[in-house]
Amino acid sequence: MKRMLLFPVLLLSLVMFAMTSCSGGYQINGNTSIAGLDGKMLYIKALQEGEWVAVDSAEVLHGAFKMSGAVDSVIMVTLYMDEESIMPLVLEEGKISINVSPTQLRAQGTPLNDLLASFIDKRNEQEAQLAELERKEARMVLDGANVDDVQAELKQEEERLLKETRDHILQFIKDNNNNVLGPTVFMMVCSTLPYPVMTPEIEEIMRTVPTSFKADPMVREFLDKAKENMKLIDEQQRLQENAVVASAKK
Repeated sequence: MKRMLLFPVLLLSLVMFAMTSCSGGYQINGNTSIAGLDGKMLYIKALQEGEWVAVDSAEVLHGAFKMSGAVDSVIMVTLYMDEESIMPLVLEEGKISINVSPTQLRAQGTPLNDLLASFIDKRNEQEAQLAELERKEARMVLDGANVDDVQAELKQEEERLLKETRDHILQFIKDNNNNVLGPTVFMMVCSTLPYPVMTPEIEEIMRTVPTSFKADPMVREFLDKAKENMKLIDEQQRLQENAVVASAKK
């Protein structure tokens, strides 16, 4: 069964600054069961004007690491080991618990980190269901079932799961259009496209989000490029149609 996920769960190589103010400090308490991390330096990095900048760091000792500091704005950051990205998290006021293991990368304990963790859990569940559907298809074919019959039988279930996946992501962006998570996940979705373009899903999001969302620098840059590309696509289609008409008249 061939399928294309509109929004692959590639979480997360893209981060951005938020515009939400807060006061106070953050405390990060991290644990890892990965022996290779012991003695390594971990960094919290944020993207500033196109460059990754470390905002905090800590050494892993006996499977644990700690960071703390003041925070005057909520920002989306990424946990790094040297130049290797490990996981995303929200740097916000409060106590943040991080777990890094071979089977789980999770940050929780503060409102936005809990929201992000729940979102990732749901996406992982959806991906597992789609993967199981593919395994089911393989088992049925190996058992002697006709390939066309198997695909016809599973097509409806696949479409339901893909729609559920799309709806979940779109709703999450809409529900979080006033904090860092909405623009972040939106840009993750956009990064899976071959080039910036206005898809029906993106147009739907733009109809529901506030002006502040569209004013985010990275969102605005994407939209500008997408609109330019749409004009080029329309022009190319027009030229092709004119060429077909001209050819037909010969």
